[in-house]
Amino acid sequence: MLIPLAVSAFSVGDVESFYTEKDYDFEKREEVSAMLVRITNQLLFYIEEEWWEKLEPAGKGKIAQAMIDLSAEFERKIYPELTSAFGHVPEHPADKSGKISVLFHRMKKDAGGYFRTGDQYLKLQYPLSNERNIIYLNISRIEEPLLPSYLAHEFIHLITFNQKQNLRNVSEETWLEELRAEFAPSFLNYNKEYKDSYLEKRVKVFLDYPGESLVRWRNRLSDYGVINLFAQYLVDHYGVEILLDSLHSNKTGIESINYALAKNNFQEDFAQVFTDWTVALLINDCDWGEKYCYLSPDLKDLKIVPRLYYLPSAGEPFLRLTENIFNWSANWNKIIGGKGDLVLKIEDGQEIIVPYVLCDYQEKCEVGFLKPDQNQREIIFFDFEEKYYSLTIILLAQPKSNPDVARTFQIIWSAEAKEVKEREEPELINRLLAEIEELKRQIAEVRLKINAILTQKGTCTFFKNNLYYGMRDNAEVSCLQEFLKAQGTGIYPEGLVTGNFLSLTQQAVIRFQERYIEEILAPLGLAKGTGYVGQMTRTKLNELLISGE
Repeated sequence: MLIPLAVSAFSVGDVESFYTEKDYDFEKREEVSAMLVRITNQLLFYIEEEWWEKLEPAGKGKIAQAMIDLSAEFERKIYPELTSAFGHVPEHPADKSGKISVLFHRMKKDAGGYFRTGDQYLKLQYPLSNERNIIYLNISRIEEPLLPSYLAHEFIHLITFNQKQNLRNVSEETWLEELRAEFAPSFLNYNKEYKDSYLEKRVKVFLDYPGESLVRWRNRLSDYGVINLFAQYLVDHYGVEILLDSLHSNKTGIESINYALAKNNFQEDFAQVFTDWTVALLINDCDWGEKYCYLSPDLKDLKIVPRLYYLPSAGEPFLRLTENIFNWSANWNKIIGGKGDLVLKIEDGQEIIVPYVLCDYQEKCEVGFLKPDQNQREIIFFDFEEKYYSLTIILLAQPKSNPDVARTFQIIWSAEAKEVKEREEPELINRLLAEIEELKRQIAEVRLKINAILTQKGTCTFFKNNLYYGMRDNAEVSCLQEFLKAQGTGIYPEGLVTGNFLSLTQQAVIRFQERYIEEILAPLGLAKGTGYVGQMTRTKLNELLISGE
């Protein structure tokens, strides 16, 4: 039974029961008993009771000293520096103590810790809430030098909840929330000594899995590697203000990064920054271009190793591949060998851009771009075997609509070594120009059709904000009602589209949530719908919108 948090004084030795996340716990427990072992001006340190009681007195003394050191670091550095830059923590509606609880319990091996948004609500809203500002850390990390880094990471989640959900009523995209949290140790200069640092561990993970998507968040170590290395590059070249300004806005995800870049007078958008980063990962040399490198000395030697393809000089020097990639991920492919000219062709690929790096035998290289979306599908490198040693292409998918939604894109590309007659080049240009004109005509037709559809059906294409009972005259609520109405009388029998989120809409949302209980409610530990359109509900709504169901 969960003991509610009281306003009265706490005492070292108090034992309380806490709800926990079974996906992190080493035995998939949903509740643990913990003892209060240290109290400071800002913190309450709890340690899993069963684990604590098994320690010898000497072991307890070592842990007590670790708690003293950690609380001093938190109150001297972590709290003042992160709140000054990123913003303050929530004022909890139930917890009036003004303190942050830190619960250490046994977790899976790779876990550092976690944060539960459900704890920010009253138990009436979320029955499994611990009703306090609380952070969870892995007890196995309790004596590690990196413990302050893990605490700083989770503390950013607490700040983010306040800045986005509480103050601006929006839910941050998971990948970007984690990106800011991953950068916290660097912001606090905890990576000053690179060896055995938090950053070094993330670099090792990234080099094992460099092709992960930024936005496809599966809570794996490889996800943390890619977002950390992107964060380092972003701040290197554009400043930490991009992370701060994107946090202190009512926009989320990629849109918030674009907002912050524009606010700080940069010409680049997120897509350009991402493209430059993928080139920097390959060459990491500022001499090739100021954006094609890391500025941090610790990352000056970081380079990914591309997949290698060899074209034989005899036989059939031809390569043709079909690749499925996620948006905002990269595939690096290096081509060597062949005889004569090299023809690179993108046979199929929507919303694709292909940077390439062409290097000669003296290791002098140049960067170029192939943009299939602009009908630039083919490029010829004349006398490839004589002039150049290698061609490395980077396959990128950069959708313009719903860019934060992870999805796969198919790319069919080929590389062929052959003799190309010079006269074929102007013929190719003329053919491409003709195709461009035809494409413009088709685009004009599609735009007319889209405008007609939007005029007839409205513009309900994506749910971005949380929706809840009591909202009035809200366009997104109208979109929600239209969607629920389309689900049939079993969900929304009244079918009213008013823009007002009242009892009939709330009941329709509850029916919708319970229809998809495994995807919306079960991950939150709920058996009945709440009528509140939060992150899990919006994810399902947007998934059905995209699929057209």
